Amino acid sequence: MLRSPLLPIFLTVFVDVLGLTLVLPLLPFYAQHFGASELVVGVLAASYAVCQLVSGPILGRISDRVGRKPTLLASQAGTFLGFLVLGSASSLWMLFLGRIIDGLTAGNLTIAQAYISDVTRPEERTKAFGLIGIAFGSGFLLGPAITGELASRFGYGAPAYGAAALSLLSVLLTATLLPAKPPLPAAQDGATSAAARPASLGRGDAFRRYFDRPLPRRRLLEFFAFSLSFSTLIGGLALFLERRFAFGVKETGYLYAFSGLIGGSIQGGLIGRLAKRYGEERLALIGFATMVVGYGLLGVAYTLPVLLALVGLAAFGAAVVRPAVTTLLTKSVGRDEQGAALGVSQSLASISQIIGPIGAGWLIEHRALAAYGLMAATFAALGVLLGLQKIPVSEPIEL
Repeated sequence: MLRSPLLPIFLTVFVDVLGLTLVLPLLPFYAQHFGASELVVGVLAASYAVCQLVSGPILGRISDRVGRKPTLLASQAGTFLGFLVLGSASSLWMLFLGRIIDGLTAGNLTIAQAYISDVTRPEERTKAFGLIGIAFGSGFLLGPAITGELASRFGYGAPAYGAAALSLLSVLLTATLLPAKPPLPAAQDGATSAAARPASLGRGDAFRRYFDRPLPRRRLLEFFAFSLSFSTLIGGLALFLERRFAFGVKETGYLYAFSGLIGGSIQGGLIGRLAKRYGEERLALIGFATMVVGYGLLGVAYTLPVLLALVGLAAFGAAVVRPAVTTLLTKSVGRDEQGAALGVSQSLASISQIIGPIGAGWLIEHRALAAYGLMAATFAALGVLLGLQKIPVSEPIEL
């Protein structure tokens, strides 16, 4: 791992995710501190996604053309500025401003995924994408727990300032550790260099390019189903815990940390073996089915042990679906298309991050707590249905 080209991208993603998870469980409580309703909390989360919807495909194409490193640096700088605004917020509109700034430059994960595709062979990619899962799991383990302590001791602005400091560290790591030109895996040659990449596409052209082809369309729809389900859960989880269990920011942070522990454990040690044993398609199907159960039964969770069991089950599902579906997507297109394809997937994720939090906030505002869990489960069930469809055998798969 020390000599692996994935090490610098893992470190930068980990620091980015740690900064994100410092803020994620905080925002609903921060917004309610300024008088926001449950629905407005959902709109706050969606404001980031609306801006990300605009920026995601653009940053993906830019990274294909000018390189991963400079694009990632620009994205990280925007994240740093957005967190600074959050930390200094004195009213609700400043929270919105901070999330908008961050959203307009939000391409970190897309670019990191494209970098991983650049430096790995297709058969190794699920395990490599598992590194992002480790970064997410580790971030969710440490970040929310730290947030609870910082917020309870120093106020709501402290975690945001901590996230800003981590974002600055991420910029420094990218600038010093990440190669300007990622090394190609042994199976590749110079034919896929930046000079040989196709001209960038407009967002509508990019969507048509992939949705007109059966296999990429299916993979993108699977990713969309996952994102809708996960975004619905995360978008309303803090509010659900506050209403059902009277959790504050500290308790919510610890539950996020528990979820991160499960996800990090799966993606840190098991995801590679699971992918080899079951294959990405079956693994994604298993993960989606697990998410259906974990999310769908939240409405009957009234005790802490039941809640922990369901969160653990759902965390396992999400931990295996994300890398499996991402790998299937990158295998369904050519190497020179992966940045743009992942940019389209990020656009779909942004759409889901608009629908999910607003829907969750509306349901929780109307005390429909069971319906909130069922909404997340329904989207995961769409992933199950997609996974049961036959793959078109005529569709070429990247070798």
